[in-house]
Amino acid sequence: MTTTVEITRFRVSPEHTAELLAARGGMIADFQADRDGFLGAKLVQLPDGEWLDIVEWRLPADFAASRTKGGNLPGIQAFFALIDELVSTEEGTLR
Repeated sequence: MTTTVEITRFRVSPEHTAELLAARGGMIADFQADRDGFLGAKLVQLPDGEWLDIVEWRLPADFAASRTKGGNLPGIQAFFALIDELVSTEEGTLR
């Protein structure tokens, strides 16, 4: 079985790390409630204030539908608001 993987690299000011981690649960809960095909997510802290968010989707169409919704719910908005800079976003296939 293959799944679609969303890989997003972003920067957060070090003084907002605790807030980012606290907001993560609300974002995940909103994704579970509102995003068909959401399978799970992992957040990786990198050096120099960078983060890597790895999100798994059942199908490419599920990921595409999620992107059109953007930050449509409070938990997602709270997490997104802490991001200072979006470095990159990629889509791949987990095999």
